[in-house]
Amino acid sequence: MTTNGTTSGGNNGKGIFYGIGVGPGDPELLTIKAHRTLQNVAVICFTQLDDGKESYALSVVRGILEVSNPVFLAITIPSDDDTPVDPKTWADAAKEIARHLGEGGDVAFITEGDPMLYSEFFQVLGSVKAVVPDVETEVIPGVSSVMAAAASSGMPLVTHGQRLTILPKVYGIDDLMEAIANSDTTVLMEVNRELLQALASREKLGLSGKATYVRQASTSAENVVEDISKLSAEDLDYFSLLIIRR
Repeated sequence: MTTNGTTSGGNNGKGIFYGIGVGPGDPELLTIKAHRTLQNVAVICFTQLDDGKESYALSVVRGILEVSNPVFLAITIPSDDDTPVDPKTWADAAKEIARHLGEGGDVAFITEGDPMLYSEFFQVLGSVKAVVPDVETEVIPGVSSVMAAAASSGMPLVTHGQRLTILPKVYGIDDLMEAIANSDTTVLMEVNRELLQALASREKLGLSGKATYVRQASTSAENVVEDISKLSAEDLDYFSLLIIRR
């Protein structure tokens, strides 16, 4: 990847394709570099769920885009995690991104958290490279929800010599038990109903007093729950996670 820190177009006359992490939700956690870059790109690209709600990543940065007035390019994907994204969706988005890049405009794909951690950025980048093989790219990291939740919990994820495991979701009780057994700290992202079922066996897992639930870290809707026995289905939120310390 080429990293030149500019937003004035690539060396080949085409625009630069940026992958920008906008952080966990608090706009003040946006990095200075991300802030500057977003105010100078021609196009802001993001994934948009088909449930009609505004893109979370876009809601984080919308306030800083009022003056720059970029073109917004939404990639609509299913809100149901079990429904795969149609490959044509990525291909069509890549063609539109390629058009802007070919005209010399820089394009930024924004994602909550960090582009290198459970993000669709590389899915989009792969599709763009299929159209523009010599595309110039730069990744601007962001604060991940894992780091933000740890800060909200008031406890470090790990200290020197300890092991950390991050799981995107709970796939089964055996997977959860294995992760907990082999790590000093396990972080479960995208807390869902399956996780609640696993929590019903928390005594078997030894979770009592060792797990912290954090919903929407860094935002006004943040909620930190130390007693996971009080969690219910209503507490679930897509932007939540569970920190389990062994």
